[in-house]
Amino acid sequence: MSKQAYQFLDSGGMQRLEKFQDVTLVRPCYQAVWEKSNPSLWKDVSATFTREKKEGWSFRKKVPNSWLLKIDDVTIKLMPTDFGHLGVFPEHRSQFPFMREQIAKKKNPKVLNLFAYTGLASLYLAKHGAHVTHLDASKKAVAWAKENAKLSNLAEAPIRYIIDDVLKFLKREIRRGSKYDAILLDPPTFGRGTKNELFVIEEHMIELLKLCKELLVKDPLFLLLTCHTPGFTPMVLKNVARQVFGKGPNYEADEMLLENDSKLALSSGAFVRLTYG
Repeated sequence: MSKQAYQFLDSGGMQRLEKFQDVTLVRPCYQAVWEKSNPSLWKDVSATFTREKKEGWSFRKKVPNSWLLKIDDVTIKLMPTDFGHLGVFPEHRSQFPFMREQIAKKKNPKVLNLFAYTGLASLYLAKHGAHVTHLDASKKAVAWAKENAKLSNLAEAPIRYIIDDVLKFLKREIRRGSKYDAILLDPPTFGRGTKNELFVIEEHMIELLKLCKELLVKDPLFLLLTCHTPGFTPMVLKNVARQVFGKGPNYEADEMLLENDSKLALSSGAFVRLTYG
C-alpha cells in the first residue's frame, strides 16, 4: 500500500489515526492504551468515529460520500459506514506477498475466499493468476466487491461471487466433491447468514476449519486464517489449526501489525498460515 494511498499515522489514547488518500480519520482502538506519539498530527483530522453515547461519525471537514483508494494495483471504493468501517482492512495487505508467492507455484490455482467482504484479497489474487470463489453473506458487501472489480478493470476476471451462509456453502461444496488449492478466511466475532443463520466464532471455529480441511486438495498451497476477535491471539489460532489439521502442514502464526515511524506498532488482529511441502 503506497504511502500516498494509505498511512497509519499514530495511535494512543485508545484511538488510531489513519490517512486514506486525502482523508484523515480517527477511529476507536481500545488496545492502544499508550499515549499518542505525535499529538500535533491529531489536529488536522477530517472525521472521528466514536462508539460512546452519541455513536457515529463526527465530521470536521467535508468528506465525500465515497472515494477511491489504490492498493497494489487494485482500486477500491471507500465509504464511511455506520459501524465505523470503510470497506478495507489495511492490515490484510501484509499478507499479499505471502499469497502471491504461494499462488505462483501453480497455474491458475483455485482459491476460496470466505467472509470475503468487499473483495480486496479476491481482486489481488485474481490479478495474479488465481481463479477465485468469493463468498460473503452480505448482499451489500458482494455488490461492493463487484463494483471494486469494475474500478480495478477486473470485471471479467475469473471470480465467482456467491452470497450465502459460509457453513452451509462449505457443506454443499463437500457434497459436490469440490476442491480448492488454497483457502483464506477472516471470520467475524459474530455474524448472520443469508437466512439469519447465526455464526459465533467461539462456537463455530472448529467446525469451520474442519469443513475447510475437507475442501483442500491433496497437496494444497495454503490456508490463511486471519482474525480480529479480542483474545484470539496467534497462539490461540495456531492451537486451533493444529488440532484440526494435525502434523501435515507447516504453521506460522503472528500478529497483523500497522507500523509507522513512531516505533509503536499497533496490533490489528492475528493470523495463522498453513503451508505444505
